[in-house]
Parts: sequence; C-alpha cells; structure tokens
Amino acid sequence: MQDELKHVVIVGVGFAGLFAAKKFFRKKVKVTIIDRHNYHTFNPLLYQVGAGELDPEQVAYPVRSILRKQSNIDFLMANVTGIKFNKRILVTDRGEISYDYLILSPGSGPNFFNTKGAETNSAIMKTLDDSIALKNRILMLFEKATKCEDPEERKKCLTFVIIGGGPTGVEFAGAFAELVNGPFKKDYPGIKPDEVNIIVIDVGKRILPMYNEKSSAYATRILEKMRVKVLTEKQVTAIDKDAVRFSTGEILKSGTILWTAGVSGIRLKTDIKIPERRDFRLQVENTLRFPGYENVFICGDLAYLEQDGVPLPMNAPVASQEGELAAMNILRIIENKELKPFRYADRGAMVTIGRNSAIAKYKIIEVRGFIAWIMWIFIHIFYLIGFRNKIFVMINWSRDYIMFERSGRMIIPSARIKK
Repeated sequence: MQDELKHVVIVGVGFAGLFAAKKFFRKKVKVTIIDRHNYHTFNPLLYQVGAGELDPEQVAYPVRSILRKQSNIDFLMANVTGIKFNKRILVTDRGEISYDYLILSPGSGPNFFNTKGAETNSAIMKTLDDSIALKNRILMLFEKATKCEDPEERKKCLTFVIIGGGPTGVEFAGAFAELVNGPFKKDYPGIKPDEVNIIVIDVGKRILPMYNEKSSAYATRILEKMRVKVLTEKQVTAIDKDAVRFSTGEILKSGTILWTAGVSGIRLKTDIKIPERRDFRLQVENTLRFPGYENVFICGDLAYLEQDGVPLPMNAPVASQEGELAAMNILRIIENKELKPFRYADRGAMVTIGRNSAIAKYKIIEVRGFIAWIMWIFIHIFYLIGFRNKIFVMINWSRDYIMFERSGRMIIPSARIKK
C-alpha cells in the first residue's frame, strides 16, 4: 500500500517547507523533505547570534525531532544540485530522487545589486554559519584591537559598517550596540565604547522605509542614543577588503562590512529555460503552481506573486502561509478538488531596535516603544520551534535585561571565519 502513495518532495526546511510538511502529517501521501542542514533555523533571530545575544542552538531545532512521530514523512540531508522538471527528478549530491509532486522552497540569498566586491568582501547573515562567522570576526577584531598600537589600524578594527537600513540591519545594529555598551565594557576595559564606530548606511532617504516617517525617525533617534551613526542617501559603489567606496568618492575604512541591503531567490540548475528576474525569484500562479507544471509548487522567498498589485514580501509570515497552501493544494489535486488561490493574511510586522524599544505595525496602525517591545518578545517566543528553545531564549533575554550579560561571547573554532 505504501508504494501506491503519491510521493511529495519538499526542498528546504525553512518556514515554507516546515509548514508545508506539517500539513502532510498523518495524510495518505509519502513525503521526503530535503535540506543541506538537518535543522530548522528561526531566521528572525539570526542577528542575535551574530551579536552574541543567543547561542546558535537556541535558534535552531533538529528536523528529525519535529518529524519523529510521522511515519509517512522522511528526511534526507542532501544538497540539491539540479531539477529535471520534464522527468520529475530531483538531482542531489546523494543521488537522484523521483517525485509525483514537488514543493520548492529553498529560501533566499543576498542580493548585492552588482555592487563591485560586495559578494567577496562583505559578511552576510543568511544562515546559522554566517551568523557564527560574523560573531567570530567581531570578537577577533576586539581581541586584536586590545594590543594594537597603530591608531589607524585600531580604528579600522573597531569600525563596523552595516549596509542596509531595513529591519535586519537596524536590529543587528541595536543588538550589537548594546553588546558594546554593556558586556564588552567589562570584557575589554582597554577599549572605550566611544572608540567603537557602528555605522548604518542606506541609499534611501530614511531607514525602515516600510514603516511611516515617525517610526523611521524614532528608530534613528534610538540608534543614535546608542552611539550608532545612521547615514542615509549614501550610494555604495564598491566594497574592498577593508573599505567601503561611495559614489561621492569617499572611502570608509572598516574591519567588518555587513551586507543586509537586499535578498534574492536561489538560482536553480534545471532542464528547462526559466524566465529570469533580476532578483532570481520565479513567477508563480495564484495557486502557487509553477506555470506549465501542474505538479510543481513554489513558495517562500523563491516565489514571486503580487497581491493587490504589490509584490508579496520575502519574509517568514508569507513563507509559512504559502507552505501551508502549497501542501493543501497538492492534497486537493489528489482528491480531485479545485485548487485554492493564495491570499496573504497580513498579521502585521515588527522590528526591535534595542532594550525597551521596538516598532509594531498592523495595517496603518504603528506602535512604538516599550509596548511594541513586549509584543515583539512574546510573539517571537511563541513562534520559536521547540519548548527547550523557548525556555532558554527567555532565560538569556531575562539575564541580558537584568544583568547586562550575554552568553554568546566565545570564538567557536569549528565555525567558518570570513577573512
């Protein structure tokens, strides 16, 4: 009987893939989930790993632990190298896998907008490895600065540039500034907080353009109180190994350049010609089906779909809802039912700037300050996968809030360190 079941393959165990998998729990289908990592990462908190606020295992959860009671679902740790759409075959470094239905949700990568040297010379925060490597680099530069006698080299070591004034850049800047102004004051008594330059750069007129002007001004004000410089209307034209170059000809030297300015879809190697967008996302039908292939569904950051004339954002809430609908539509095909179109239910957006400071938005209403910060905390705890993670994150946040201490201040040798 098991061999007669339709085989659904899900690529990616991010929010889209995980929520799709949950819809197949105890259903009469055979499901294989493929990912190059054996854990689900809670991406909204990756920046806190990079800023030493949380340990890596607190924002990740083993996939097999999520699936252990689901006899119809299997997990394969593999890297997808290609897709043969016409033969219904997925190519991986562990061999080829045939499928009846495919859900593609491989996530996204950074979009460098063809900025010269950006891909080679800037740090990113798209994976757990990236965040650990960023934290390692920050700690190594502080260690180096403690014994650096060259004033120019010391200044470069202690200058941290964040390119991109969106939620990721703002949240990391705030968390990092709190690390510098709190635990690092005790860890590195030879380095004064005002020696550390944290600079947020954005090409737009203001940071957090998805929020209203009052909220953007509020975020700028809070960051500046934490000694973070906010530079807007600055066009980055190139990134060297230790410097940022601007269209005005200015050069800003820095030991760490973090790119948070944009994201793009993952490029796929396939047996068909795919219309390529600049952001490498794939246009999908309103049912999330890939045009021309009724058994293939695309969701998460890879899917491009407009709602009310506006492209849906590349974020976790959209991905989660798309994953659920993609799975439901596959079940509806199997049951000979009509497919349902996707309609994103906007539950709002949030961004935290630092201690007691956040912005919460629902439709046209925006709340700022302590109330928004409390809302941010409880919503993020609620959506974390795993009871243990929820408890340890709450403990870490409470300790940080009360004692101004953080646990994630070790250089982890096994992590990739970007030179």
